[in-house]
Amino acid sequence: MSELPFTHEHEIFRKSLKKFLEKEARPNYELWEREGRIPREFWKKLGEKGFLCPGVEEKYGGFQADFLYSFILNEEFERVGTSLIGVGLHNDIVVPYIQAYGTDEQKKRWLPSCVSGDIITAIAMTEPEVGSDLANIRTTAIKDGDYYVLNGEKTFITNGIQADLIIVACKTNKTINPPHKGISLLAVERDTPGFKRGKQLKKVGLHAQDTAELIFEDARVPVTNIIGEEGKGFYYLMEKLQQERILVCISALVAGEEMLKQAISYVKERKAFGKRISDFQSVQFRLAEMATELKIGRTFLQELIIKHMKQNDIVTEVSMGKWWLTELAKKISAQCLQLHGGYGYMEEYEIARRYRDTPVMAIYAGTNEIMKTIIAKNLGI
Repeated sequence: MSELPFTHEHEIFRKSLKKFLEKEARPNYELWEREGRIPREFWKKLGEKGFLCPGVEEKYGGFQADFLYSFILNEEFERVGTSLIGVGLHNDIVVPYIQAYGTDEQKKRWLPSCVSGDIITAIAMTEPEVGSDLANIRTTAIKDGDYYVLNGEKTFITNGIQADLIIVACKTNKTINPPHKGISLLAVERDTPGFKRGKQLKKVGLHAQDTAELIFEDARVPVTNIIGEEGKGFYYLMEKLQQERILVCISALVAGEEMLKQAISYVKERKAFGKRISDFQSVQFRLAEMATELKIGRTFLQELIIKHMKQNDIVTEVSMGKWWLTELAKKISAQCLQLHGGYGYMEEYEIARRYRDTPVMAIYAGTNEIMKTIIAKNLGI
């Protein structure tokens, strides 16, 4: 098994993060679920403690950390609750676009505030009628002097209500063939004329994570807000999706581990027919199977992290990890709820929330059907 190369500094970072989350997140998580969002004050506290965008260069406020710091952050966020996925999206999905493709002026303007928590980010790809088929998005951006005029709608946008800076995938060339060559990325700021937010979407799970519709009606975005080169947006998205899917793998694995831990604790305490539920061999076998699969999953994930840090092309392996680990988490959520019996269906037990939060992992960052399509294609099928 390939162990991750954690240093003493990594362990100090994890210890500090866990202490912070125990104080600032766990006691407030249920309130955030009721309010439908993670408060901006929490984002600011994350920034003050150095838990936002650790990979950003020092000159922009970060500490240019390796990906293991992001791995630690996403592990510990998930141990609290899946609704903290929006922080991971900010840290490791949206901000890296600015780091990799942004101009020096864009980096100076936005990155320090992303690190401090003054700017919350989002990325807008999905549209009401376009999900996995990104090449056929309908949102357009037509150049008009020093501005792009942006028109279209986006949906299912994580951090959509609170975001101050949104990277929008749009068509800057509607006639080019193949169509994916007409896609560009525009950074849209909160106060952009013509930009408005639709309703906050009510979801089955992830109740503390604000998810919204975004609407652009002749929104005027400065041409200086284009991320990278015009027409290269699709390629940028494909390049960064590898890391996004690794984040989902981390979330799915840790969620599974947490649910198993809760189930083991419960069956040791709960009695039926005069003995503990954990004494029944059928229960023992189910727990043993889940523990085995999670161990296999963690071994595979660690291998993916090592290869990702070496900047290897692991699209096929990441696609395998994403579909397998998210399906595993879904299976474990159902089995662990069943082991809780009727109490598993009660909101006072965390397994109920986990059961609600887990299924969407198989949908976002590319559905599991798309993952299998990628794998099949790369197998030459």
